Amino acid sequence: MPAPGADRGTLVAPVLVTPVAPPVRGGRLGEPLELRPGAVAWEDGLLTYVGPPEGLPGEAERLEGVTIAPGFVDCHTHLPFVGWRDDEYEARLAGRDYRDLHGDGGIPRSARMLAEASDEEVLAFSLGLLREMAAAGTTAVELKTGYGLSVEGELRQARLARRIAALAPQTCTVTLLACHAVPPGMRRGAWVRAACEELIPAAAADGLVDAVDVWVEDVAFTVDDLRSVAEAARAHGLPLRCHAEQLGPSGAARVAAELGARSADHLNHLDSDGVRALGAGGTAAVLLPVSTFLLRAPVPPARELVAAGAVVALATDCNPGTSPVASMPETIAIGCALYGLSPHQALSAATANAAWVLGLDARTGTLEVGKRADLVVLEGEGFRRVPYRPGHDPVVRAYAGGRRIDGKGT
Repeated sequence: MPAPGADRGTLVAPVLVTPVAPPVRGGRLGEPLELRPGAVAWEDGLLTYVGPPEGLPGEAERLEGVTIAPGFVDCHTHLPFVGWRDDEYEARLAGRDYRDLHGDGGIPRSARMLAEASDEEVLAFSLGLLREMAAAGTTAVELKTGYGLSVEGELRQARLARRIAALAPQTCTVTLLACHAVPPGMRRGAWVRAACEELIPAAAADGLVDAVDVWVEDVAFTVDDLRSVAEAARAHGLPLRCHAEQLGPSGAARVAAELGARSADHLNHLDSDGVRALGAGGTAAVLLPVSTFLLRAPVPPARELVAAGAVVALATDCNPGTSPVASMPETIAIGCALYGLSPHQALSAATANAAWVLGLDARTGTLEVGKRADLVVLEGEGFRRVPYRPGHDPVVRAYAGGRRIDGKGT
């Protein structure tokens, strides 16, 4: 068989499972294609065969007691950043509210740490987390700005994200979180104008980003700000995303759907109107179970979203404040436990639909001939083992573009 670094190979396993092509909605979310046994083959980093073993051309490596699935797609993270804020978590456990920390702590604190760190320190810290993600089976990942808190600071963070994308084993996209927090010494309206008139045009002109994001919240930005940013993003050909209904109800998810946003994320305080809007439109509902768990926040109406036909996705929300977790298997386990998703619903949400959110669905997220050989080999004969053992690493191997990226040897 090829060496671990090779980008061609053939595998046979007792189970192969892959979602159908996204966006996956409703009942189809929990009804992936499952082959018992199943096989994959790839060459030059692209899948050349997916099907039963008897259809394989030539010899194959036969694995026992495992499942082959698409590599995980983490469609919401806050990398690049540098440094942790574990003392703030301790303070929240002692009764402090997240809003109380949103000043000296919170986003402004991470912004200060980023500003004080050298580019090489940020790269080293962030690439370490991406290696951790690779070992846990993540083969594609979103990177965000949002800790720059100035035009030049945000552009610096975007440039660092592009450098990380060039060095990481995963496929990476970059999102400009243009409105994450109001910079110190500025009024909210002034920063929104700077984001729309300076930051978004500059990032687009330099090809630094693939989408634009806004956090709508009482400590952050308004739905009117969301509309302004949406107009600027549209003018520069960039998809819109939105942090919505996280700390309280705002109607942002409904407005995001009205604006044709690619996703509305968090959704802890989503109401029935928001559920209907996401179910009827093309805006994905990105659920972030680790931040829900660690903030002890209300649980989003995940089952209602599935029933309404929404495009549901799962992601880690990896960030230093509310979700310091880089593992998609752990995220899936918490998502199934908190939200009542089935293992197969979680699989589709963490692969096919997450790839669709990032605009990567033509390349990854499902096992189909012609797509990148982004896949994981998982313990157990069936995907149910992943959510069954939270905290356990179920990844035996992970391949991105046909190359081993898990760092676990043979």
